[in-house]
Amino acid sequence: MVRTPLALPDFPWDALVPYGKIARTHPDGFVDLSVGSPVDPTPHIIRETLASATDAHAYPTTTGTVQLREAIVEWFDRRRGVPSLTVNNVLPTVGSKELVALLPLLLGLGKDDVVVHPSVAYPTYAIGAAMVGATAVASDDPAQWPENTALVWLNSPGNPDGRVADVEQLRAAVERARELGAVIASDECYAELNWNGPDPTPSILDPAVIGTDRSSVLAVYSLSKQSNLAGYRAAFVAGCSALISELLAVRKHAGLIVPGPVQEAMVTALRDEAHVAHQRELYRARRAKLLPALARAGFHIDDSLAGLYLWATKNEDSWQTVGDLAHSGILVVPGSFYGEEPARHVRIALTASDETIADAVARLELLS
Repeated sequence: MVRTPLALPDFPWDALVPYGKIARTHPDGFVDLSVGSPVDPTPHIIRETLASATDAHAYPTTTGTVQLREAIVEWFDRRRGVPSLTVNNVLPTVGSKELVALLPLLLGLGKDDVVVHPSVAYPTYAIGAAMVGATAVASDDPAQWPENTALVWLNSPGNPDGRVADVEQLRAAVERARELGAVIASDECYAELNWNGPDPTPSILDPAVIGTDRSSVLAVYSLSKQSNLAGYRAAFVAGCSALISELLAVRKHAGLIVPGPVQEAMVTALRDEAHVAHQRELYRARRAKLLPALARAGFHIDDSLAGLYLWATKNEDSWQTVGDLAHSGILVVPGSFYGEEPARHVRIALTASDETIADAVARLELLS
């Protein structure tokens, strides 16, 4: 039998390696503003919970503990304005990226199906389509979504551009997906990092968007950003109970289970708002320093209304910008990684220490 490997694109970050090498040779050191990986400590209360739960001798369940599911339900009501969920509407996942990549497979999609994702987007949406032989279509206009669309991905706040969809835009997307008979899933992992107000950005599960009808609608969330739990792989999906039941059935067979101690830690993280507010203000302060420094250095910032990134441009090829910043010891990510065409923006992460952000600001001043 001749084996046919999955037809996946090259891993884009490999192309950034030479620029990282240039940046690391800077005499004043390396400033990494490329990867959105948290640098601040995991809150002590969460680590305490994890430590107390390490006697995890029995298998955990794929569906998650009742305590965890109740905490997710309570969090959606308290922080996202989504009431009336039950434990049958939520499911923990091993981080959010695995769900993004596997959702087409878990839903049984194949070569005759289309997966729609934002025009500028985290590449894993298209990878998930490729893994099942489906066609990925980049489109922000619901009127342009093909008739054979089976899954629609939204991402608000967006990675890389920090774009936020309002209630009207979410409602229009849901209505069009239902016309097509498609599942619609909203990746909302940066919702608590809203720079335009005190409340999280809108959820697709908000009654103002879907009323009381959750059918075919899912919201995906991660605690990596708001609670510095990237290493825990702590996330969940919520929405249509029929879809949640379908995902659960397949995930049981695949053994996709959040470890027991992590489930316990997630309960603590979801029920404590103080650490989230503290982390939000750390990022807000870093953004307040970096954004004007970029503007003084000749960058224009587009969108970037929420989340961990600044979507910046000098109206030149994004690789030119990456190269110029690398020679100042600063590493950023080109827009080409996210499907921007032509690629004129770079993604600049706020996930760096206060000292590193201050160093970046000082180097950008030299470019002003």
